[in-house]
Amino acid sequence: MSVTGTLYIVSAPSGAGKTSLVKELLKQDGGIRVSVSHTTRPTRPGEVDGQDYNFVSMTEFDQLIETHSFLEYAEVFTNKYGTSRIWVEEQLAKGTDVILEIDWQGAQQVRKLMPEAVSVFILPPSREELRRRLTGRGQDAEEVIDLRMSQAVSEMVHFDEFDFVVINDQFDKALAELHAIFKAQRLLLTNQRVRQAYLLADLLSE
Repeated sequence: MSVTGTLYIVSAPSGAGKTSLVKELLKQDGGIRVSVSHTTRPTRPGEVDGQDYNFVSMTEFDQLIETHSFLEYAEVFTNKYGTSRIWVEEQLAKGTDVILEIDWQGAQQVRKLMPEAVSVFILPPSREELRRRLTGRGQDAEEVIDLRMSQAVSEMVHFDEFDFVVINDQFDKALAELHAIFKAQRLLLTNQRVRQAYLLADLLSE
């Protein structure tokens, strides 16, 4: 008998701090892995194939679509991005929890195929703070910031489609809340059947 991992969907608007939270969560919990997406976009300096993304050609990507190899996929401008169904299922079968860092549209696709997935939405504490974080990067012009703010607002209205909401005001507090979701999920009665079976066998053994 084996324990099956749980699939988690973690979504957030740009600037909410999702990437930093997930990165720190992985340091604290060795039982979690993040899915590495497939993409058709070119490799950027410093990126590693298989670590940052699985870089494939457009032909290869379309073949994966035809063989139903993706849990979800999307086309962003001229590039495509997708989550490998086979890899995710293999990790879950090993008892590893898997995080999909995808947007709300991808989350809708995944729920149709795997309704048991647990979804978490990360929110900033306010619009003002979100703008401050986006501006604080110092990499974008004001009109770009305005566009990202508009996109963020359109994404945040979908928060009520998720199982959990974490407000990233104080980073350490938000991280503890995010980790608590994983811990609580593992303590659910339905996720402890195997553990209970071993315990019962031990207690009844002579």
